[in-house]
Amino acid sequence: MDFMERLLDGAEVEWVPLGNEKFFEIANKGRKPVKASLRSPGKTPYYGANNIQDYVEGYTHDGEFVLIAEDGSASLEKYSIQYATGKFWANNHVHVIRGKSKLNTRFIFHYLCIVNFIPYLSSGDRAKLTKGKMQQIPIPIPCPENPQKSLKVQSEIVRILDKFTELTTELTTELTTELTTELTTELTARKKQYNYYRDRLLSFDDGEVEWKTLQEVALDFGRGKSKHRPRNDPRLYGGVIPFIQTGDIRNSSHIITEYSQTYSKLGLKQSKLWPKGTLCITIAANIAETTILGFDSCFPDSVIGFIAHPEKANVNFIEYLLSSFKTKLQAKSTGSAQSNIKLATFETVLFPFPPLDEQKRIVSILSKFEALTNSITEGLPREIELRQKQYEYYRDLLLSFPKPEERA
Repeated sequence: MDFMERLLDGAEVEWVPLGNEKFFEIANKGRKPVKASLRSPGKTPYYGANNIQDYVEGYTHDGEFVLIAEDGSASLEKYSIQYATGKFWANNHVHVIRGKSKLNTRFIFHYLCIVNFIPYLSSGDRAKLTKGKMQQIPIPIPCPENPQKSLKVQSEIVRILDKFTELTTELTTELTTELTTELTTELTARKKQYNYYRDRLLSFDDGEVEWKTLQEVALDFGRGKSKHRPRNDPRLYGGVIPFIQTGDIRNSSHIITEYSQTYSKLGLKQSKLWPKGTLCITIAANIAETTILGFDSCFPDSVIGFIAHPEKANVNFIEYLLSSFKTKLQAKSTGSAQSNIKLATFETVLFPFPPLDEQKRIVSILSKFEALTNSITEGLPREIELRQKQYEYYRDLLLSFPKPEERA
């Protein structure tokens, strides 16, 4: 703040709305949405609400502009603000603005990055920033009575923030490269160690356990009933019912907690909703990948659902067990174009089941070991997040101009 006081040197700061035509130009008239199938490939960036969506021929704008999401921002708390220079194409999901002769457009960009847009958004299913509401957003203009000094102050703030952005990017890149190498090596070693102890814990001598099929310890065991994939019939998706597929299971951890596809009520009618805690086992394409549902969900017939009988088996134990038996299950796959195993295959495969207390003890050990193995991957994102927070801290300080009520 001492730096800001020296920079302003006693000059006033005027707050003007984005609709003030003396300082701002709103260039929305040039926007033009084009369906992906109708775009001509080229070198011009095609901007949507959050990022560059494509590269096309032609352009709608040429110059230095700030793009503010009109709707569809990926985050409302950190609202989508983009900076575009040269020739570019803007669709109708962004407002296009720039500063006039008395205002540095890059300064506008930096300031808008700290604005809370939520009070200006319309309510409803899809939050929208109308042009009218956008024009009400106040922007600080330092030394408005002295345009030359005002631009000098703006340029100095832009220089510092751009340099800080550059340094943050360089440090993050360097950190990412260095830590990724270290983390990959460490993670590989930990996973080998984890797999070794998992397989040891799940190896039993004769007479120690009972050997049973999954059907013998299940309350429910069967294939998913979603025979139509959501992407093949738009009526089936877009609702609020989670729908997971084999790729989701392959990329998940012990318990799946995220999903990207949803079913509609119509989709649910031709499917089956499996409860949270169901063990999912892939039987096509990616054989014997497993995860436990962290939410109620539908899934296709390329996935088996297993619900454990609470008096016979622990579902977490079985997930670890199947992970250890994955290679053996994959060896039973058939098919040339796409590997798969049948539900009937599990009627002949026997698995070791120690008493329930022992199953729970093994689960406790493996859960802790798994958490230790996965914790190594948290280091890199945490370091990058700290770099970003450091940048945001100084950015906010540099752009904390006194408001009229603060001076009174």
